[in-house]
Amino acid sequence: MSKPKQHGWRGAGGQPSLPEAHRSIVVPGQGSFWRKWLAFAGPGFLVAVGYMDPGNWATNLAAGSRFGYTLLAVVLVSNLMAMLLQHLAIKLGIATGRDLAQACRDHYPRPVAWFQWVICEIAIAACDLAEVVGTAIGLQLLFGVPLVWGCVITSLDVLLVLLLQQRGFRYVEILVVLLIVTIGTCFAAELFLSKPCLLDVARGLIPARELVTDSGMLYLSLGIIGATVMPHNLYLHSSIVQTRRYEESARGKREAIKFATVDSNVALLFAFFINAAILAVAAAAFYTTGHHEVEEIQDAYRLLTPILGGGASVLFALALLASGQNSTLTGTLAGQIVMEGYINLRLRPWLRRLITRLLAIIPAVVIIGVWGEGETTALLVGSQVVLSMQLGFAVWPLMRFTSDRAKMGEFVNPLWLRLTGWAVTLLIIVLNVKLLVDVAGGK
Repeated sequence: MSKPKQHGWRGAGGQPSLPEAHRSIVVPGQGSFWRKWLAFAGPGFLVAVGYMDPGNWATNLAAGSRFGYTLLAVVLVSNLMAMLLQHLAIKLGIATGRDLAQACRDHYPRPVAWFQWVICEIAIAACDLAEVVGTAIGLQLLFGVPLVWGCVITSLDVLLVLLLQQRGFRYVEILVVLLIVTIGTCFAAELFLSKPCLLDVARGLIPARELVTDSGMLYLSLGIIGATVMPHNLYLHSSIVQTRRYEESARGKREAIKFATVDSNVALLFAFFINAAILAVAAAAFYTTGHHEVEEIQDAYRLLTPILGGGASVLFALALLASGQNSTLTGTLAGQIVMEGYINLRLRPWLRRLITRLLAIIPAVVIIGVWGEGETTALLVGSQVVLSMQLGFAVWPLMRFTSDRAKMGEFVNPLWLRLTGWAVTLLIIVLNVKLLVDVAGGK
């Protein structure tokens, strides 16, 4: 059943977002805070996966090995910015009943919406490329599988995603949480083995003047911030919060926004721990031992056990494999949401997943096969650049819609949130433009 046309929108809204899972998880009308939070818990962890994917690992490794703990402050600021933008995605989905893709289709003229859809699909394919390469590297490090074959093996996760979607949305969330716990456990063990200086960690969380005056630190800071917020996460979150069957009254929506935001912030704190742990382990294991040029994942794997002992390299590779596999699950959902939201086209889940995965596997196999396995880092960097190009096209409309009273009603952003949100939006766009210019200039 299509949604009735609402004031402030050009279109009527079409079908609900993710119709097979829409309002499928019951939220208790009465109960304690914890019971209601558990009912809403899950979507935030699916979103948090995008903030700890393999595409972020190389940047955090480089930051820790070159500058110690100094750039921990940048990781913290990036995480706070992510919390703000994901909160806005939650508000849009719950207040309007539209995901971000549907909102763009119902606001912009058709040619504009189709342009946004095309570049968003390219960004999702680029993100999937990072997950393919990351998973393939994990398989190679753990089992000696050649990278090309590792990329091909990742196509088998189509069957896993299809099985989970058939059993129910909660199964997808449970698997994602288990993989996040695996990653967190591995890095907790890495922290124990590396024994970072807690005083230096605390100092690193305070922004230092060198972040601006040192060109090397500034560039890595731009990379961390510019690649932190994944555009597909905004589409994803605005959709999957609608899998909960909350009261559709103003009171019910306010409560849903509150609990969904708590879920999101808790999950993003886990993501912050993972990213901070990668950087701290690199600082303790490499920076303090004089290994200041560790930027590739394979180099970190080879050095960890000789430096730390205790099977540190195996833990590192296991966390990488879990990270890559986790991100592929959420990429499937994001691709489905974007296609159905922008152009109202539905494909069978296995077919949609297979198309997305092939768009990532083919360039990965070609580049690795032709230029060799040494190009994996370049592939990861390239995927982040493509994501950067699309980010402004997702963040700008998100701020535009949630700041419009005609669209949001009583849930419109208050003045302080509009000012903060636009400042973050402009900062992200400027940083991503600079990142693109630097990459184009060969820096």
